[in-house]
Amino acid sequence: MRRDVTSHLSIDVTSPVTLAFAVAVVEANEADETLTITLDGDPVVPEETLDEHGSRLHVVRPGVGRLVVDYRATVLDRHPDAVTPAPTTAEWLRYLRPSRYAESDSLAPTAAAEFSGLKGADLLAGVSSWVGTHLEYVPGSSLPTDGAEQTLLSRQGVCRDYAHLVVALLRGMDVPARLASVYAPGLDPMDFHAVAEAYVDGGWHVVDATTLAPRESLVRIATGRDAADTAFMSVYDGFADLQEIWVTAVVDELPEDDVHALVRLG
Repeated sequence: MRRDVTSHLSIDVTSPVTLAFAVAVVEANEADETLTITLDGDPVVPEETLDEHGSRLHVVRPGVGRLVVDYRATVLDRHPDAVTPAPTTAEWLRYLRPSRYAESDSLAPTAAAEFSGLKGADLLAGVSSWVGTHLEYVPGSSLPTDGAEQTLLSRQGVCRDYAHLVVALLRGMDVPARLASVYAPGLDPMDFHAVAEAYVDGGWHVVDATTLAPRESLVRIATGRDAADTAFMSVYDGFADLQEIWVTAVVDELPEDDVHALVRLG
């Protein structure tokens, strides 16, 4: 399966700043890619670093001006059937703990009441269906500071809100769960997408309660405890305003998605 993905960011930098971008696909993908960053048309060379979750971050410290980031990749194979290493003890604990946007301690009683007795694939399907039917997808309905608890109270949100609620409920059932940002062929409207992953039956499996894109077509960008670890742009030590964002993701043949099947992101 071939996937062609692009992203374009245009940013007004109004003071010296440090910017970290998570737009490149993970190294595990077999990809042909280019990343170009310019400031007022002049090339800017980023520093590439891996975070503790294996995400590729590109860090720049530009001066004032218009910063443009263009990324393009052709992904030929994400090896979905490769053996997934079991989480280390540190990873196991990290993805079981409550986090900034996934307050599993507050939502554990809800998880126990709704999903008691479910395990493995049945638990993932149950949580996905429950979140999908209890929330309404409404663009612009949530704030960047909203977590899973607020999402459940408001009963609406966007993909990251759905993913945070899924992650919190699964952690509340003592299942390691995390968030992944992805390129998502088939997504409408097209944008960066967020999904949950849970470790059951010997592997990390995708849970997307929005059902807006087939899970087989997804391409991983970043992984983390929640959106704090997977943002496509983070701003430090200065000021910068995002002016434009374009994302595209296409696949040679869009697969069908069986919501009850276990699917690995790779």
